[in-house]
Amino acid sequence: MNKPKIVRPEESQPARALWFDRKKYVTINFKVQRPKDVQVDIQPDKMILCCKNDTDDVFYNELHFYEKVQIHDSRERVYDRTINVLLRKVKPDYAWPRLQKDEARPSWITVDFDNWRDWENEEDEGKEEFDRYADMIQEISGKNKGAAPDMGDLSDSD
Repeated sequence: MNKPKIVRPEESQPARALWFDRKKYVTINFKVQRPKDVQVDIQPDKMILCCKNDTDDVFYNELHFYEKVQIHDSRERVYDRTINVLLRKVKPDYAWPRLQKDEARPSWITVDFDNWRDWENEEDEGKEEFDRYADMIQEISGKNKGAAPDMGDLSDSD
């Protein structure tokens, strides 16, 4: 069953896209107010998004990915203000330095710094952090086995 190819509408603009990279996935959030007539075509090396917003502005985005993605394990979800696209990397544990193959970055693509993590060295750092946390828990549970601490020396009148 072949999906009909999405044709670029004559009058359209790209939706603003925020993206971030994880070990196994790349996530893209297209910012569209109350999206409708949403069409998404995810291919191994590119994707096309076409939709309208609440005032019938037409959006069209075409992205040629930096690396290949697994189309059967990639999906999109439509929310009130965004269209969220989750792309499963063919090569996990490989950081994408950018979203698109082309080095020239279109103005509508932005890195989502709120969700960005430098995960390349994560395992070692994570283990270190976990060990510190485990030591701390052990320390706390070893010390405070008895009665609750006396807090009489803490006063409100400073």
